[in-house]
Amino acid sequence: MELITILNRCHRLRGFVYQHAHFSPDKKSTEVAVRPRKGSAAVCSRSHLPAPGYDQLGERRFEFIPLWWFLVFLLYTMRRVNCRRYGIVAVEEVPWGDGKRTFTKAYPLFLARWARRLSWKETAEAFRTSWDKVFDAVEHVVTFGLEHRVLGLIDAIGVDEIQYAKGHKYLTLVYQIDLDVTRLLWVGRERSIESFRGFFTVIGDELASKIVFVCSDMWEPYLKVIREKCSEALHILDRFHIVAKMNKALDEVRAGESRRMATEGRVPVLRKSRWLLLKREENLKTEQRFRLRDLLRYNLKTVRAYLLKEAFQQLWDYNSPAWAGKFLDDWCRQVMRSRIEPMKKIARSLRQHRELILNYFRAQKLLSSGVVEGLNNKAKVTMRKSYGFRTFRCLELALYHSLGKLPEPESTHEFF
Repeated sequence: MELITILNRCHRLRGFVYQHAHFSPDKKSTEVAVRPRKGSAAVCSRSHLPAPGYDQLGERRFEFIPLWWFLVFLLYTMRRVNCRRYGIVAVEEVPWGDGKRTFTKAYPLFLARWARRLSWKETAEAFRTSWDKVFDAVEHVVTFGLEHRVLGLIDAIGVDEIQYAKGHKYLTLVYQIDLDVTRLLWVGRERSIESFRGFFTVIGDELASKIVFVCSDMWEPYLKVIREKCSEALHILDRFHIVAKMNKALDEVRAGESRRMATEGRVPVLRKSRWLLLKREENLKTEQRFRLRDLLRYNLKTVRAYLLKEAFQQLWDYNSPAWAGKFLDDWCRQVMRSRIEPMKKIARSLRQHRELILNYFRAQKLLSSGVVEGLNNKAKVTMRKSYGFRTFRCLELALYHSLGKLPEPESTHEFF
């Protein structure tokens, strides 16, 4: 089967004909000559209407999808036409190219799909192209997707931050977390009020007013914008961040008490006990269970803080907001009498956000930021897979490309 026959089957060009194919002088690429079909009129790139010819330009090379480790180029001599609608001389429109780009429309879609599976550098190496061309391909596909995506009705969103560089540099990520749709909606630089407001500027007040559920952590700038823009939505605080803060408080108690015991010359019973205390009991190995049982015999602040943390997990077993609220109040009162300052700080924070915590039960436990945490992990994998991006633009494109579920340009054939 000849190459021309394959191209006619998978990448047919209306109004044009594949004339012949041959190797380049260095035998490293295949060049396919294209000519206009007899009797077909050129189409103006400005008005998109047929127009009479004016003259011809030099031959252009359009990079196509590689075949059997050979680069493939389409060669075509562009025509200029006399556009009657605008009264100008313009370059013709060709179905395989777009503007002054040096590659065919199929090529960036091909590269972008592989860039979702591999790192951008690995994609460039696999198909004998440059990193810049892979970047251009992803940018082209993402730009198309953002322009053509349909937001539709959004019932639930989750907002969280993710660190992308040293020096406390964060991104604000907003996800749609409906029961049937999970996708990245927006990427913002930093985790500030202005940054989060940018999301609501994009979707508009009308769509924002129809959001039913919002999941977030206790970061005050997020809470303020949610009160301002989604006052009618049920705001659910993220249970995973609450548990993470409690683990951090427990670790602070353990570290402080361990240092104090070392200073006083006491037996270092807390040595190498960090993960014994932070892991859930059901996740401990048999040897760790025995060590934990021995540790719990000591009358230490760390042990009391651990027991308070474990007792708090019972909150998530309730279904009724009223009973969950009663348990939360009792637990906070018990912590405030414990004289363990890091745990008391957590209790004061939980009291302050009591109603937002109970919204988890009012939503019948159907929504939480567990989905957001999962998407954040995928975002981190995207960044690690690419060995870090030097600019915010690269990171933004990669995240939209991997998590945005954006529509893609139409393709005549699935090339992989």
